[in-house]
Amino acid sequence: MNPYQNLLAQQTRRYFLGSMSGGLGAIALQNLSGPTAMADISNPLRPRLPHFAAKAKRVIYLHMTGSPPNLDLFDYKPKLVEMDGQDAPASVLAGKEFAFTTGVPKLLGTRHEFVKCGQSGMMLSDCIPHLQTVADELCMVHSMHTDQFNHAPAELMIYTGSPRGGRPSFGSWLTYGIGSENENLPAFVVLISSGVQPNGGKSSFGSGFLPSVYQGVQCRSQGDPVLYASDPSGMSRDLRRRTLDTLQDLNSYQVDELGHPETQTRIAQYELAFRMQTSVPEVMDISKESQETLDAYGAKAGAASLANNCLLARRLVESGVRYVQLFDWGWDFHGTGPAEDIRDGLTKKCETMDRPVAALIKDLKQRGLLDETLIIWGGEFGRTPFREGRTARGSVLGRDHYPDCFTMFMAGGGTKGGFNYGSTDELGFSIAENPVHIHDLQATWMHLLGFDHTKLTYRFQGRDYRLTDVHGNVVKPLLA
Repeated sequence: MNPYQNLLAQQTRRYFLGSMSGGLGAIALQNLSGPTAMADISNPLRPRLPHFAAKAKRVIYLHMTGSPPNLDLFDYKPKLVEMDGQDAPASVLAGKEFAFTTGVPKLLGTRHEFVKCGQSGMMLSDCIPHLQTVADELCMVHSMHTDQFNHAPAELMIYTGSPRGGRPSFGSWLTYGIGSENENLPAFVVLISSGVQPNGGKSSFGSGFLPSVYQGVQCRSQGDPVLYASDPSGMSRDLRRRTLDTLQDLNSYQVDELGHPETQTRIAQYELAFRMQTSVPEVMDISKESQETLDAYGAKAGAASLANNCLLARRLVESGVRYVQLFDWGWDFHGTGPAEDIRDGLTKKCETMDRPVAALIKDLKQRGLLDETLIIWGGEFGRTPFREGRTARGSVLGRDHYPDCFTMFMAGGGTKGGFNYGSTDELGFSIAENPVHIHDLQATWMHLLGFDHTKLTYRFQGRDYRLTDVHGNVVKPLLA
């Protein structure tokens, strides 16, 4: 599926002779059907069909940067509460390395109350009272595990399938596979709250070795929605149009001569930026929403918050954006300060997330969009069932990084609602049932979007690459 190689193949005499009859037939069909019947093959973001019928047509991914403490939110462990303050068993520590903990740490039971929610009876923490109201929409995976225990490599792992930079992100693979539903908006939009970029930097939403037209476009809820898209001082709309026409002529000459996909990307991006100057400010203006909707999300027009970004995510997918990525900083609960305490610190942080995420799920369902929108929520790894070593003698309670088991959830998009999958042992140290590796979850996402993850590939440096590298199996019990 490498467009550069496809173009080279089309320049051979054998390809021309072999495809001539089909090509003439296609020309005739286009003349009969009208000018818009066939997509412009020079548009790299033209809509394309997946491998098979998809349950999900779009994605909203909510990444809690730093990784929330799953044992205080989703994975209730009464035995851990009972053994709170005791030494962690030697058997669960043997051969393991932790980011900031050495020696024999003390077990740390949750300080939060868990209740059964919805018809499913899903156990959820008192930190997330609004998510409790949508428990029957949630598809919980309690048996996640990853290979990485530091933030940046683990984040890159979950988005690109590799702990090292340079690979395409999930959103880039998706837009490469099925293109865009709206020619006036980016296919892949990134929204960042809490003022900090993701741990993996722009590689977490980059296109890697795919043409850069597939990378995420970062938008902002304050000031210009997209940096550098506005016309410079003294340049009118008409002058900008004539300037772009001249640039397109020059770039088209280069495409005809060299056929490089990045030149096609340049043309497409210039044109998209021109159209975005009117379409993006409109879709990013949440002041047009009713006060009831703003209150449901906890959003405020002109502010920068996760609440605003969740509402924007709904507006974007409603307008045809294929993939919306939300990053929210502040979930690294080591206990090095009051804001990182798993008691009040976690409760306060959840107040900024709980209401808008629940509102997003309800809003999409009310508008008939949830069934075809895959919502993903999670961090890059889990947190330990014991106290973080650096803060073990202090008054603030925190947990260390833990890759061996953690929880993520999904909603909509063909997943089972009110469903718990996998489990951990009674202390939360290891997976007891149905382990799910990051690559397995990636394969499942691709399946929901209509792709065989082993066949959506791109050839680079002599090898066919894919999101799941050479791993991954679809977790079929998660499918509705």
